[in-house]
Amino acid sequence: MDIQHLWLQVQDLWGALDQHPVLNAGLGLTLLLVIALVLGRVMRFALLHVSKLLGRQPALHWVNDFRHNKVFNRLAEMTPSLVVQFGLNLVPALNSTTAHFIGNLALAVTILFEVLALSALLNALLDIYARTEYARTRSIKGYVQLAKMILFIFGAIIIVATLIDRSPLLLLSGLGAMSAVILLVYKDTLLSFVAGVQLTSNDMLRVGDWIEMPQVGADGDVVDITLNTIKVQNFDKTIVSIPTWRLMSESFKNWRGMQQSGGRRIKRALNIDASGIRFLDADEEAHLSQIRLLTDYVGRKQAELKNWNAAQGEVAQLSANRRRMTNLGTFRAYALAYLKSHPDIQTNMTCMVRQLETGAQGVPLEIYCFTNTTAWAEYERIQGDIFDYLLAVLPEFGLSLYQQPSGADMRAGLMGRSASLPTLGTPPLSPPD
Repeated sequence: MDIQHLWLQVQDLWGALDQHPVLNAGLGLTLLLVIALVLGRVMRFALLHVSKLLGRQPALHWVNDFRHNKVFNRLAEMTPSLVVQFGLNLVPALNSTTAHFIGNLALAVTILFEVLALSALLNALLDIYARTEYARTRSIKGYVQLAKMILFIFGAIIIVATLIDRSPLLLLSGLGAMSAVILLVYKDTLLSFVAGVQLTSNDMLRVGDWIEMPQVGADGDVVDITLNTIKVQNFDKTIVSIPTWRLMSESFKNWRGMQQSGGRRIKRALNIDASGIRFLDADEEAHLSQIRLLTDYVGRKQAELKNWNAAQGEVAQLSANRRRMTNLGTFRAYALAYLKSHPDIQTNMTCMVRQLETGAQGVPLEIYCFTNTTAWAEYERIQGDIFDYLLAVLPEFGLSLYQQPSGADMRAGLMGRSASLPTLGTPPLSPPD
């Protein structure tokens, strides 16, 4: 009896709703929206749970990238709008105008989440590519950003066309008429895209390269390559953002070749005081021949000079006609032998000690060689050790480094001069008889 009474009340309520179509449609839409939200939650839980289980499989590790970039979240968020689209026909007493408007609105929401899902998919594919070996030499981040920009532009056009119930071709035709304005607004983006294509296709720049671009204050490692900018972390840990197109329109130095070669160049000169350069006498030659690195050189040089002087005949008796060993030439040979025997110097790369043009700073003797490491701190240590030793060994050859007089030298010279002058009241020296 109670069940029959309850059923009669439901029939009365249903009949009352038939008499109020607006209330009937409102309740139907509310019920449809509740069902759509519930199904959206269920779909989200199901997709995330299944993707988490699949991601545990070694062969399906890429599923984790999809999940971390919220690809499945975006797909699940499309469920409520899809349910609303296909469930509008079941809502009673809903007029066609309202149904058409709500259907367009639900379709626009579906397109929005579809665009977001595709954007998340591109991000996931970028993460997957970043773990490959090709990512070290070819960055596709700029291409992905361009694809996302095009995706969002066309997605926005389709969403607006859906909301105003017009064909997307109509908006696209208007977009073509505004192409000049678009080219002006996105000029830097287009230039950067073309520059990015040239940089990557010609392998001119990679993430991790050490580049130097003084005009923009960049001297460090490339940490990111995007569509519009190149981010460089300087050695003082500051970040410099360079427009991508500037790397094609202006010059920059890439130190990748040095890093790949395994050797870093040392190119520094010792300025020898010209006043100390002289010929060696027999005793000095004998003393220097006892140095292990010079034994072969001195013996070979003495034999060469002896034969040359003997061939000159009696004119070789004059000092200006006779060839002799110099302390600078012997030191140059010693420095070269020292570099070639150094364990931290590359033996298969250029190694020489050359004399540069003499100037006001003395006689430059340049050390030119390559270390067997490219690490900055180790390179500086090797370079410092080499020049410390060469500076300390200069007096062994009767040479000294040129150094401009300092203030202390000036004061010492003035004091010595004043000490040699007669004091006031002292009678002048008498002339000799």
